[in-house]
Amino acid sequence: MEMLLHFSYLMLPEGDLQVMDCSSHCTALLIRRCCRKWGFVLKNPMQRAEGMSLCFVFLQKELQGTMFVLTKQCISFRLCSGFGSPKASGKMRVTDTGEALPRTKQIQFADQKQEFNKRPTKIGRRSLSRSISQSSTDSYSSAASYTDSSDDETSPRDKQQKNSKGSSDFCVKNIKQAEFGRREIEIAEQEMPALMALRKRAQGEKPLAGAKIVGCTHITAQTAVLMETLGALGAQCRWAACNIYSTLNEVAAALAESGFPVFAWKGESEDDFWWCIDRCVNVEGWQPNMILDDGGDLTHWIYKKYPNMFKKIKGIVEESVTGVHRLYQLSKAGKLCVPAMNVNDSVTKQKFDNLYCCRESILDGLKRTTDMMFGGKQVVVCGYGEVGKGCCAALKAMGSIVYVTEIDPICALQACMDGFRLVKLNEVIRQVDIVITCTGNKNVVTREHLDRMKNSCIVCNMGHSNTEIDVASLRTPELTWERVRSQVDHVIWPDGKRIVLLAEGRLLNLSCSTVPTFVLSITATTQALALIELYNAPEGRYKQDVYLLPKKMDEYVASLHLPTFDAHLTELTDEQAKYLGLNKNGPFKPNYYRY
Repeated sequence: MEMLLHFSYLMLPEGDLQVMDCSSHCTALLIRRCCRKWGFVLKNPMQRAEGMSLCFVFLQKELQGTMFVLTKQCISFRLCSGFGSPKASGKMRVTDTGEALPRTKQIQFADQKQEFNKRPTKIGRRSLSRSISQSSTDSYSSAASYTDSSDDETSPRDKQQKNSKGSSDFCVKNIKQAEFGRREIEIAEQEMPALMALRKRAQGEKPLAGAKIVGCTHITAQTAVLMETLGALGAQCRWAACNIYSTLNEVAAALAESGFPVFAWKGESEDDFWWCIDRCVNVEGWQPNMILDDGGDLTHWIYKKYPNMFKKIKGIVEESVTGVHRLYQLSKAGKLCVPAMNVNDSVTKQKFDNLYCCRESILDGLKRTTDMMFGGKQVVVCGYGEVGKGCCAALKAMGSIVYVTEIDPICALQACMDGFRLVKLNEVIRQVDIVITCTGNKNVVTREHLDRMKNSCIVCNMGHSNTEIDVASLRTPELTWERVRSQVDHVIWPDGKRIVLLAEGRLLNLSCSTVPTFVLSITATTQALALIELYNAPEGRYKQDVYLLPKKMDEYVASLHLPTFDAHLTELTDEQAKYLGLNKNGPFKPNYYRY
């Protein structure tokens, strides 16, 4: 592995190098590694420092890329020293061992420019000739995990790893990242008050004692808080990722170190994806009795490979619109063997996770990947459900011209009343700058649409999986794929036109950025309560069908989050409650009420 470092060369009288404003563990590790042989001494790489400073930029290798180039999305940090001044700008190549090249070759001053058009680069047993047009840089975010080059070359499936307790019942990128992941989990706990309150209130009762939960969700710091809460309530858990790009490697390592059998890492192949799910399910001496799913892939796999397991499974909790659709299809066909709880259509999921979460994360994802300015841009949002509403509101507030496509006349009328122009995708596909899918459907953006898009049109998905955009149709010999940075591909047509495809059509906000922890606390608490309800329900309460979360439970989840805002609910008097025909403690709205 090689890194190309662009920097301003600073004369340091005492040979000391100090990093300031370095908040990421990833950055600190790279700095320490690359500067080890320079004769500089690193001081306090994770702390803020005072002093004169210069800009120092590094580039991190992207596995699927080709060569390193400087772009405006490089991660930057600052070097400081008590004395010294910039003397020259230059470039440096650092080998994968962290050793710098000989001093005479380290620094190439501005008048000694060198072109890096072609350079053979070794990766394991392969040697590729990589051109600068096929370049790749990896921008660090909380959704991207640092790994050493030796780890990058070895599949986690081929590694022999054990945690500090001697267990090897897991498969993660690098178990050594556990300490960093633990810090991320601790940060998430501060923004997840309801789960922490639930953990404290119910820990003595152990309402999930004996539960064996197999889960397939996004593995993030927020999911880790949920898993540890389920464990505190008495459950045993095994977990895989529902998205090949959304796993935080350091968080997966922290969970594995804590004793949770986790099988997931960022950048899985399709084969890895199903292998991880199978490792969660197919375990000698352990059979799940509860399923927590996101997208229905885990449920589908058990139905396909291990249908007899449903004899002992008490219920399924599903949180995504796609997974819920699959459950309703099974129910309609008479193939649903166990009760299922539809968390996606609960009020707390629809109104908070889908609306407020996506309203913030759509802008974050687009900014991190494209650096675009939203003002004046023409955007088409496919679907005006809660996710689409959140995306449209955010983009409109930033000055974008927003169009909406919709199949439901009620949602379509809502879009019109909210000030958005309702169109068919074919009507605006040639003129828009951004296409966003939010439907949970398949082939919403087809190859025909992709062919007609303008040059440099940005295409992304906020719905589910990678089915909404017909990405498979783009993998043809006449089209060229060019990885320009992490999770950003240029797909180039023979005439030179290119589109910008984000996250290969998978979820933008979870693949390329993060989502607000507080909102995920609401969803995670809803999932935990749904699991408790199904697991402890007396026989016969729930039949082999799909159910909505009881309204009382929705209200309870909301009430657990109100203290964060120092909010105080008004209480009904006996007379008022009688007049409204309500119980003073709720539920306060009928099931058909639309918030």
